[in-house]
Amino acid sequence: MTASSTKRESFDVRILRQAAPGEPSRWETFRIPYEPNLNVISVLQKIAAMARNAEGKETTPVAWDCNCLEEVCGACTMVINGRVRQSCSALVDRLLEEHEGEIELQPMTKFPVVRDLVVDRSRMFRALEKVKAWVPVDDYYDRGAGPRESQESQEERYPLSECMTCGCCVDACPQYSKVEVERRPNESIEEHQARQAEAEKSEFLGAAPISQAMLFNRHATGAMLADDRLNALSGPGGIQVCGNAQNCVAVCPKEIPLTTSIARAGRQTTVHAIKKIFDR
Repeated sequence: MTASSTKRESFDVRILRQAAPGEPSRWETFRIPYEPNLNVISVLQKIAAMARNAEGKETTPVAWDCNCLEEVCGACTMVINGRVRQSCSALVDRLLEEHEGEIELQPMTKFPVVRDLVVDRSRMFRALEKVKAWVPVDDYYDRGAGPRESQESQEERYPLSECMTCGCCVDACPQYSKVEVERRPNESIEEHQARQAEAEKSEFLGAAPISQAMLFNRHATGAMLADDRLNALSGPGGIQVCGNAQNCVAVCPKEIPLTTSIARAGRQTTVHAIKKIFDR
């Protein structure tokens, strides 16, 4: 605990709020009594219980996502003091050292806002579908033991398997652009999602799906779909869009070697493209 925190009685939390998709955003400030060892989630819970802003006016509860509260699920990602991170592991004492007396919360910038700090990360999951980020199962019969795995292969894949699809890497990526298709009057959710998915087809996949493609290409059984994954990575929005800014690896809460995966994907797609030329 810092010397300044022991004397602090309260601090302000400035939140960028939005009532619904497509609605204008606005800033609202809340004043919270100081307690040691708070994290951002506990601060948001206190705001929900207060239902009043710093000016004493009644207001609606702030909406946010969370689940595990131990940096495993990736649901609570938001921009905190200008940096995208997990709010469950963002400690107030450290944040107040960054911005004395105030904490600033915003929703992620690359995804459509649902309400307040809640965003729609469906695009990331559609990207995982595009690269077939799974181990295929032909049937559910007992086929016995699978292929043997070397210790080296397991150690290489394990860090990649820790990905939470939290969105930190893509939110910090300058090549990952926000794609938001406005919902038409009387348009069903399914129709809107289909138009959104169509608009995303040529957009950059991002570091997380590329890394997951490398994870499953390295897997002895997952390698069955390696060519399909490499076709996706060399198509529109694939590995060639990456500008190697390396913001992704700088903000990853799991410290996944994303740039290593991107470099490996670049090599694999190049070899794959050459093989396709000679296989014609």
